Amino acid sequence: MAGRKSLAAQLVQAYRDNQKARAAAAKHAEEERARQARAAERAAAEHAKEDARREREQAQAWARAQKEKQSQQSAESRRASQIVRDLERREAVRAREAEQKQRAEAQEKAAAERRARQDRAESLRREADARTAEIVARVEQLGSVLRVRPGGLHDHRLRVERALGSGDLQAFAVGVESALACIEYPVGLKGARRAGFAPESRELVLEIELPTQTIVPSVQGYRFKASAPPAVVPQPRKEAECRSLYRDLVARLALRAIDEAFAVTPSALVDAVAFNGIVRAKDRATGKPIEPCLIGLRVSREAFGELVLDEPELDPVQSLRYLNAIVSQHPYDLEPVPPVVTFDLSRYKLAPGRDVVAGLDSRPDLLAMDPTEFEHLIRRLFEKAGLKSWVTQASRDDGIDAVAVIEQPLLSTQCIIQAKRTKNVVPADTVRAVAGLVNDTGASKGIVVTTAWFGKTSLDFAPRNRLELIDGRHLKALLLEHLEIDSLIGLPKLPPGWQPRDLS
Repeated sequence: MAGRKSLAAQLVQAYRDNQKARAAAAKHAEEERARQARAAERAAAEHAKEDARREREQAQAWARAQKEKQSQQSAESRRASQIVRDLERREAVRAREAEQKQRAEAQEKAAAERRARQDRAESLRREADARTAEIVARVEQLGSVLRVRPGGLHDHRLRVERALGSGDLQAFAVGVESALACIEYPVGLKGARRAGFAPESRELVLEIELPTQTIVPSVQGYRFKASAPPAVVPQPRKEAECRSLYRDLVARLALRAIDEAFAVTPSALVDAVAFNGIVRAKDRATGKPIEPCLIGLRVSREAFGELVLDEPELDPVQSLRYLNAIVSQHPYDLEPVPPVVTFDLSRYKLAPGRDVVAGLDSRPDLLAMDPTEFEHLIRRLFEKAGLKSWVTQASRDDGIDAVAVIEQPLLSTQCIIQAKRTKNVVPADTVRAVAGLVNDTGASKGIVVTTAWFGKTSLDFAPRNRLELIDGRHLKALLLEHLEIDSLIGLPKLPPGWQPRDLS
C-alpha cells in the first residue's frame, strides 16, 4: 500500500512536477513572449522613436528648407522690392527731371512768347509810327508841291525857240511838252502834258492830267491796337479834310504847271496860257471812262507874275479865284466845268474828205480797195458811229491815218486812228508804235483797225496803253451795223479762231 502510495505519489509528484515544469515552461514561454513582446515593443518603440526622429529630422529639414526657401524668397522679394524701389526712385528722378525740364521749357517758351509778343507789339508800334510818318510826309509833300519847284527851266527855252523859228508849230508844241515832261514831280503827281500854240494870239494851249482823288491819303495815321491778335489799325481821315486837301492839291498843280509853261517858253513868243486841268477816271454810275475838266483858266504872263508862288501863306484856291479861273465846286466828286480850250486839230495835216461809200459794190472786198479809199471808209464809219473824224494827208502823217473827236458839252475826247489793210496778222511793233503816237500827240485813245487779226501780245498790250484793237471780224460787223455795207474779206487763209462766215 505504501508502495503503491509511493508510486501514486510519485506519479502525482511527477504529474505535479510535470505540471510545474509545464507551468514553468509556460511561464518561461510567457516570459519569453513577454520579453520578446517587450523587446518587440522596445524595438517598435525604438523603431517608432527612430521614425519619429527621422520624421523630426525630416520636419526640421523641411522646416529649414522652408525657412531657407522663405528666407531666399524674402531675400529675393527684398531684392525685387529694392529693384522696384530703385526703379521707382530712378523713375521719380527722371519724372522730376522731365517735369523740371518741361517746366523750364514752358517757362522759356512763355518767356519767348512774351518777348515775341513784346517784340511784335514794339514792331507794330514802330510800323504804326513809320506808316503815320509816311502819311504825314505825303501830306506835307502834297502841300509843298507848288513851293518846292526845280530850277533850271529856262534852259529849255532855246530848244523851244528853235522849233518855232523853223515854222513848225507842231515841233514847238512837242518841244514844250518834252520840256515839261523832263520836270521832276513827286510820285503820283505828274500826269500827261499836252501843248498847242496859237501864234496869232501868242497863246500856249496847255492841258495836264491831274491825279484822281485817291492821291489824298484816306487815313490820317495809324495806331497800335493791343487786341487779340494785336494789329496796326488806320485812323480814317475826315471826308471834309480829304476834300479840302484834294481841292488844294489840284489848285497847286495847276498853278505850278502854268508857271512851268511860262518858264520854258520865251516871253517874246508866249503872252498867255490857256489851261485845262482834267482827270482820267471811271464814272461811278456807269463804269465808263470819263475825263472831266476840273480847272479851266486863261491867264496872261503879266497877271500870273503877280503871284508869289514861294510864299508859304499863299492859298492856291484863292489864287485861282484871283485869276478868274473856272474851278469845279466839288473837285473831289469830279464835278466837271467847261474847258477853256478844245482840241486843236491844226496839229494834224488833214486831207479833204471823200465819199467812198457811194462808189462801193454791193459786197465789196475790203482787201481789194485802194489804201486811201480804205482810210476814208474807216473815217466814214467813225462819223456814222457819232464821232467827228478827218483823214490825214498821206505824207508826213507819222503813221496816223485819221483823227476822231467826240465832242460833248463839258468833255471832248480825241482819238487817233491807224487803218491797216492787210492779209496778215498785224505786228506787235505796229501796235506799240500807235501807243507811242498816243503819248506823243496827247490823244486820249488810239484805235487800230485792220482787215486781218491781232496776236496775243498785241491783245494783252492794248488795254494797258489806251488802245482799242478792231480786227476784220469786228470791222465787218461795224460796217454792216453803221453803213449797211455787207463786206467781204478776201484773206488767203482763215485766221485763228475765225469761222468761214467771218470772211464772207
